[in-house]
Amino acid sequence: MKLNSTKILSVVFFCVLNWGAYAQNEVTTRYNAHNKGKVFLSWGGNRAAYTKSDITFKGDDYNFTLQNVKAHDRPKGWHIDYVNPKRVTISQTNFKLGYFISDKYYLAFGFDHMKYDMTQDQYVNINGYINLSEDEAGAGYNGVYNNESIQLTKDFLEYEHTDGLNYVYLEFGRFDDISSLFRITNIDKIQVNITEGIGIGGLYPKTNTTLLSKDRYDEFHVAGFGVSLSAGVNVKFFKYFFVQGDLKGGYINMPDVRTTMNSSDKASQDFMFFESVFSLGGIFKI
Repeated sequence: MKLNSTKILSVVFFCVLNWGAYAQNEVTTRYNAHNKGKVFLSWGGNRAAYTKSDITFKGDDYNFTLQNVKAHDRPKGWHIDYVNPKRVTISQTNFKLGYFISDKYYLAFGFDHMKYDMTQDQYVNINGYINLSEDEAGAGYNGVYNNESIQLTKDFLEYEHTDGLNYVYLEFGRFDDISSLFRITNIDKIQVNITEGIGIGGLYPKTNTTLLSKDRYDEFHVAGFGVSLSAGVNVKFFKYFFVQGDLKGGYINMPDVRTTMNSSDKASQDFMFFESVFSLGGIFKI
């Protein structure tokens, strides 16, 4: 039987076109090519820094403000406590659970467990008054203060949100795949993304305060609100797992911090915070 060369070329051309379409479809249907409908979960640790802040203390027999108070975090370093359920709040940790509403955009619930520790024995300026009963241990600080310098010794004030400065928030964010910049073709093996997010939420600290030698109040309490912005790099590998590094900053306002067992005793402050966060996580389609 004699074969027609034109028909042979047509068949070959048809096969080539279909193979190309199939190969292109294989690429576009890689698991990491689309995120919509996926859930992600991450867990990590942070280092935090805070701007100076004015802290106002009010009670039945005192009302004063400490100006430009310095504070720092309390890092744990690399430690088993990060994954020990019984001691997880000992470390500075970060949790996030999110859902992709589209290939690029997600909504997430997050919990940043930071630690805020007022720098002890620093000198600050004080304005206001203290008028305790003479039989109280802190009565030695009675007086009217007008921009005077005072040292924050332990018998005057210990003040820390170390269990902790808990920022509970909702976040709206975005992922952008930049794998092509690194000449990565199989994004199911490894994929590089940049991320951005904006969050808003509440502050639920457990504040450990000893003020003027009064009995301390050391319980969780809704104290205020916060807003935040974050940017990071997310590296996925083997489809379902990722590591992520973030830089995060925001504003915290706490007008209702409990300080003693007397519910009339309150503190208020606002400041900026900055975090560097390293997380491990997984991403799965539901």
